[in-house]
Amino acid sequence: MSDGRFFQTTKRGEIHELKEELHSANKDKKKEAVKKVIAAMTVGKDVSALFPDVVNCMQTSNIELKKLVYLYVINYAKAQPELAILAVNTFRKDSLDANPLIRALAVRTMGCIRLEQITEYLVEPLRRCCKDQDPYVRKTAAICIAKLYDISPELVEDQGFIDILKDMLSDGNPMVVANSVAALSEISESAGKNVLPMNENTISKLLAALNECTEWGQVFILDAIATHTPTSARDAESILERVTARLSHANAAVVMSAIKVVMRFLDRITNTETIRSLQRKLSPPLVTLLSAEPEIQYVALRNINLIVQRRPTILATEVKMFFCKYNDPVYVKMEKLDIMVRLASERNIDQILMELKEYATEVDVDFVRKSVRAIGRCAIKLDRAAERCINVLLDLIETRVNYVVQEAIVVIKDIFRKYPNRYESIISALCENLDSLDEPEAKASMIWIIGEYAERIDNADELLDSFLESFHDETPSVQLQILTATVKLFLKTPSSTQDMVTKVLKMSTEESENPDLRDRGYIYWRLLSSNPEATKQVVLADKPTISDDSYSLDSSVLDRLIDNIAMLSSVYHKLPEAFVTRLRTVQKGEYEDEEEEEEEEDKVARLRQEMKEGPAYESDEEDERDRDRDRDRDDESSGGEPTDLLGLDDTTTTTTPTAAAPTVPQQMVLNADQPGQKGQRGLKVAAALTRFRGSIVLQMTFGNMSQMPLSGWAIQFNKNPFGLAPGGPLQVQDLAPGQTATASLPVTPNQLLSNNPPAVPLILQVAVKTSLDVFYFNVPVDFGVLLVEDDSTDKDTFKDLWARIGEAKQVSVMAMAPQPLPSAQCIQTLAAVNIKLVAQRAADTFDSLYFSCTTTNRLVVLAEISLQKSGNGVKVVTRTEAGPLIPLFQAQVAKSLTLQRTG
Repeated sequence: MSDGRFFQTTKRGEIHELKEELHSANKDKKKEAVKKVIAAMTVGKDVSALFPDVVNCMQTSNIELKKLVYLYVINYAKAQPELAILAVNTFRKDSLDANPLIRALAVRTMGCIRLEQITEYLVEPLRRCCKDQDPYVRKTAAICIAKLYDISPELVEDQGFIDILKDMLSDGNPMVVANSVAALSEISESAGKNVLPMNENTISKLLAALNECTEWGQVFILDAIATHTPTSARDAESILERVTARLSHANAAVVMSAIKVVMRFLDRITNTETIRSLQRKLSPPLVTLLSAEPEIQYVALRNINLIVQRRPTILATEVKMFFCKYNDPVYVKMEKLDIMVRLASERNIDQILMELKEYATEVDVDFVRKSVRAIGRCAIKLDRAAERCINVLLDLIETRVNYVVQEAIVVIKDIFRKYPNRYESIISALCENLDSLDEPEAKASMIWIIGEYAERIDNADELLDSFLESFHDETPSVQLQILTATVKLFLKTPSSTQDMVTKVLKMSTEESENPDLRDRGYIYWRLLSSNPEATKQVVLADKPTISDDSYSLDSSVLDRLIDNIAMLSSVYHKLPEAFVTRLRTVQKGEYEDEEEEEEEEDKVARLRQEMKEGPAYESDEEDERDRDRDRDRDDESSGGEPTDLLGLDDTTTTTTPTAAAPTVPQQMVLNADQPGQKGQRGLKVAAALTRFRGSIVLQMTFGNMSQMPLSGWAIQFNKNPFGLAPGGPLQVQDLAPGQTATASLPVTPNQLLSNNPPAVPLILQVAVKTSLDVFYFNVPVDFGVLLVEDDSTDKDTFKDLWARIGEAKQVSVMAMAPQPLPSAQCIQTLAAVNIKLVAQRAADTFDSLYFSCTTTNRLVVLAEISLQKSGNGVKVVTRTEAGPLIPLFQAQVAKSLTLQRTG
């Protein structure tokens, strides 16, 4: 299939030619025809009409041809379930073939078809293959049982296949054992219960197979052993003695799985010398992984980050291995910085500071910032090394590099919090750089230092007064610090700063629209006017000391992540249920819901199956009754008259039925009557982008305005900010002149392609190819369509994320509603577009509602919407790490609530 001639552009009538070639008596010609069919299928052409003809080619002894036909059957079985049954007899016959490769191929293919109609025919061949004399067939059958469980769990349990898999753990072939372990592990994950018996007898069998199976078989076995809980320290030591040999394996996955077993079992060992010996064995393989390619380095570093949090002594003497190389990718450098700080101690701090000082002269701004921040973390972590860290920071400040100076000031503020009244002598050096500050965080830090140590700064009032000139132009975080610092200054030197504090309090309470700033201003004003002494006790009270916990994980979370070393969660540093849909469903106990249990990659195929067009999907009586009710309801809503969306003649219109597609208003996006559009050449299109069962669907209605039949449909999207792409081929019937047809196309999203703000309103540029021409049109996209229904942000998550994003990435807008907007109406309206309420707070003059939404590519947007009680005013404050989402979110809120922006 590597020959490019099979992928050349096809011509009209090719389907008919292929049909004739597939029935040719010439075996070579038949094989060539099947290759052409597979090539057409590969590039997205619909060749499902050839299903019966291709299936007839299964009756052959040529294994290459048989593989090609099986590949075709797997791809189109869901689209042609009735015809797929025709191939069952051949599958059953091939499962008895003398060639073990054909026996395994037949069982594997039946397991991949994923149709319940096929499963009942698969049971007997599968049971027979599990006891086949050839190990290749047995190992294939083991994996097939896991595939069958995904389709019909009850059938697997009723037919005793799980017990068969347990018996196969005693097989003499190590690959059969490894595949049986893999199948049982997958079934355990799907079922939400452990079906893999991990006792001494099983462990002994797995360890015996460990040395002889392939590297990926070793990964399966090691991951299974990691779930075992040793009964005693001696049991743990004996297992680790045989596992540690895998630490020197050439495959990084095997090494990481072996490290996971060692980390898990170390907690069970009581002998101190044994623990020390095992920790020494862990160091070389971890260091070796850092000489691999950058991608493997990154994964290893993310796992090492977890390991050193649990057992820092493992790599305590290897800190040099984490020094950054000049050609390391930035993502590797960032991880190395974190680990260097974790390994920092009194013995190696001088080496680390020299390295970090060198990094601060690099050209990558983000890397430089994190290097300076790492110096501050070292100062906070190590009391005795704090002075050396500060000296390095002062040297960096003297470089007068703007972003280095500003990051150093932010770090020094934290050091002052950690060590009050110890290093104030450097404040004068900081004040010399006041004019170079232009970043909100650096400004806020410097203002905090001035206010906290105002009595030690001779011209503190002048320095603060310089910030008042641009008070209203500053970010909320800087304004809050100016307010607090001015109050501190007044409490320390009340005689000379009374006018200044009055001015700041008036600007904060009377001239500001920020509710946080106003609230704090009112609190200070009332405290100062009622009891100045009490104000001193509140504002000038001792601050609690801080520690370097910005990157530390909760112990319970860390334990679970250690259990998942070498898994995706150990790279994300998130628990599996936080990002794996299937696992989240299993933990809820919703095992009966097949739609929620299926893998993400099957989602698009399942959606197309549910929305499939054609009479083959209308055979069930219940479905037919549902469609009758839908048609009756549509007739009633339209006054009993049929609706022709494109305005064609009713007598010539035929619409392809869409069994499960939702009904949404469609807009005319390509009009043959509109001058200047390609619709003049023969096509009208109405379309709408909507959500259906948790996925995005593009619904379209096509009208043939030409004098020729339209066929050969295909679709493509232009590049767009969300990476929206067709989730499958466009399936539309051939259209005669004057006819219409509908189609529902699943759409898959991807990550944001750039940080450039997308156009508002957002549009999707679509090209549809037909036998007549290629037609181009734009489909409007509501931001709500790109939001998931299952946003699970709670109050605590909202607070943490809101604080972490910070005010630097916040946008506020003022708007007016047509009439006073009740909170309940606002909540209900935004919930309809998947913007969910997290919390609400009522005040005297306004109600504050806190909302969260998550895009399909897992980007989170947070918002605070304040509704004026005595008027129509609405304030929308939005925060998100993905800045380009903010205008889209604000436009969606304005559209849903019919708001008119005022500022």
